[in-house]
Amino acid sequence: MSFVHLLKTADIFYELTDTQLQMVSTICQELHFAADAIVFEEGSAGQELYVIASGEVEIQIHPATSQPGKTGPSTIATLRHGQSFGEVALVDQGLRSALARCSKPDTALLMIPRDKLMLLCDSYPQLGYRLMRNLAADLAMKIRNTDLQVREYLTWTRRG
Repeated sequence: MSFVHLLKTADIFYELTDTQLQMVSTICQELHFAADAIVFEEGSAGQELYVIASGEVEIQIHPATSQPGKTGPSTIATLRHGQSFGEVALVDQGLRSALARCSKPDTALLMIPRDKLMLLCDSYPQLGYRLMRNLAADLAMKIRNTDLQVREYLTWTRRG
């Protein structure tokens, strides 16, 4: 599968033209991971965005930040083909808020470096506008989902 075809399936690149997708594809690097391989650790520095080409990635948080007394990490999301993660690194260049672990063998990811993507956005404002609009929509959806999970947790914790 070509990088352009894969980028077309990712919500974060919605409504980018074929030319814009081709420009983004030139800065992508394909990475392969085995099952249980860690893409990045919670609390590590982040400078890359990832798009899943194949396989599955679990986004996990450490028990100290999730459920007291729990010994293993908590999976807060399972992502599949065409979904992206690591977007916050594009916005604030801060530390990773969760761990990303491959849950299927031979998971393939497209890695997009922040510095190169920001250079494209600066050089081609229409591309940058569309990408940032899509990024905002993606992050808003993820915040709403997290809000629902927190509400559910608080509702069931108070009852039980």
